[in-house]
Amino acid sequence: MLLAGCGSNVTLEPVTIPAPLISPMPLSIAVRIPAEFQHYVHEDEVLGREKWRIDLGGSNAALFSQLFEYMFDEVTVLGPDDDARDLSIDALIEPSIDAFEFSVPSQSKTESYAVWIRYRLKIYDNAGDMYANWPLSAYGKSEQFGLGGDEPLKRAAILAMRDAAALMIMNLDKSTAISALKDRPPETLVASGNSAAAAVQEEAAPEEKSPLPKRREVTLPPPGPVAGPAVLSMDADDNDSMEKILEGSSSD
Repeated sequence: MLLAGCGSNVTLEPVTIPAPLISPMPLSIAVRIPAEFQHYVHEDEVLGREKWRIDLGGSNAALFSQLFEYMFDEVTVLGPDDDARDLSIDALIEPSIDAFEFSVPSQSKTESYAVWIRYRLKIYDNAGDMYANWPLSAYGKSEQFGLGGDEPLKRAAILAMRDAAALMIMNLDKSTAISALKDRPPETLVASGNSAAAAVQEEAAPEEKSPLPKRREVTLPPPGPVAGPAVLSMDADDNDSMEKILEGSSSD
């Protein structure tokens, strides 16, 4: 149990998900992981006395790289010196974090730890032009259930990351029309009559800093390996669809 006024340093290990029951999209993509995403650290002071430092380390990069391997036929993760223009790809994806928020029992007056993460995926076509700009918000919550130290907050952060993975599996193509980039000559990508591109432009909203939305309450399983179900917090309308996509559980 954390003592009031102490706070904690929290470091996440790489996060994994079970293989989703989906067919990969027939696309060749490159993934560019910005340094600030690879080494994301959130520091905050709760109620003016608890200092928290939450280091996501390479956990985000590991999760997104694994997820895209499941979602696309060919995936190349670019290194610091790699240039996507040297590759024959359909699209380039660049993830980032717009915001990270958390709550602890001393704030909520409950036994709950919660994490909200607002991600953003920028998608570029094979000419290097912005094609889609998709923000998505994810949520994870963990009760203490006898867990000590920073483990409940770690668990909440992992569940938020897996929530983001589930949202990408279900909604990435629906929200960005990325599949329309398959084998598209660069000169046709900006054709005014293309409905998919028009839909993407409408979806690519400015990077506004709106408050992170609340998501429905969920009940988490008792303590154990954090692998567990891949998704434990979903919008109510999405539950039936997700049961058909993800395996029920996995012991990574």
